[in-house]
Parts: sequence; structure tokens; C-alpha cells
Amino acid sequence: MLHQRGELCRGEQAVTHAGSPTVQAKQRAESFERIHRGTAPTPMTPETSSAPVIERLVGVYNANGTLRGELAYWIGARLGRAHCALCDITHGTVRERPDWQVCRDGLPVPFDTYHVDDQPLGVREVLNDCAPAVVAQTDHGLVVLLGADELEACEGSPDRLTEAISAAADAAGMRWAG
Repeated sequence: MLHQRGELCRGEQAVTHAGSPTVQAKQRAESFERIHRGTAPTPMTPETSSAPVIERLVGVYNANGTLRGELAYWIGARLGRAHCALCDITHGTVRERPDWQVCRDGLPVPFDTYHVDDQPLGVREVLNDCAPAVVAQTDHGLVVLLGADELEACEGSPDRLTEAISAAADAAGMRWAG
């Protein structure tokens, strides 16, 4: 189910738009800039008439991206004091997992990842401090596709993550750019 701003933390959805490759690239760049400026369109509402088009996916880790943050998470994870289901899917002990790279490269749109402290302002506003999560950037705005529970259900599997993303997009009546 699609949500209004501030009503998400677990299991929501995103959208994107299509067009010619040149127009599409320009629209992605403009949309990316809006997100970073914090002026992204508001999340899709039930009143939206056309099917949202997913242009880009954004994953947000439940960890800080600074050296201190990365180290604190790594130690905390080993001691059972810190957990991030998205980290489990995309990373091994130290670096990005090769099976994640293959799955990410097979997605029909780019999938960018951020930490809670470096996520774009628009994404931060839509997530309302809930991480980990996967957000879809669409031609209708930003929509949470997956929250912590849905990411946890992937059980560390990149294949299950891509299946969950596709299922959430389909359930929301979204389509992929291109």
C-alpha cells in the first residue's frame, strides 16, 4: 500500500517514468538533483491516476557512512549489538558481495545506496528516520518499497531482494522505466 509522507517505516513502494533515452537521462538527472536539494515531489497518493514509473532505486543502510560509523557498525554486528538487513544482503564481512553486484546490475534501473547520515534529503524525509529501507524514485515522487521487515525476510539473499522489489512494485501497480 502506498503511504503519505511520514507514515512509513516498513514495507512501502516507489515509482519512475519512461521516455526516450535522452529524455529519460535528463529526467533522471533532474530528479536526482531535486532529491539532493530536498525538493523532490511528494510521495504518490491514492488519487494519482497514471501508473508510476520507477526510474531509480535507493537503498538506505542502518549505519553511518563515516569511518567511525563503519567501524562501530562492524564491531557492533560482530557482537550482536548492531544489525542492518540491507547490509547483510549487499555486503560480506568487509566488502560488497559479488552476488549482490550481479543482481544489482541485472535490475532495469540504477540502485544507489546510502547510509543514514549521507542519504539525500528527499529520501530522508520520506523515510522519516526508518532504516534500512529501499525507496523507489518515480515520476510521481518517492515511495518506500521495502522496509526493515521486508528486507529481513530476504534472509541475506540478493536474489530474494530483487524478487521482493519486483513484487512490491507489481503490487503497487508500478512499472519500470524503459
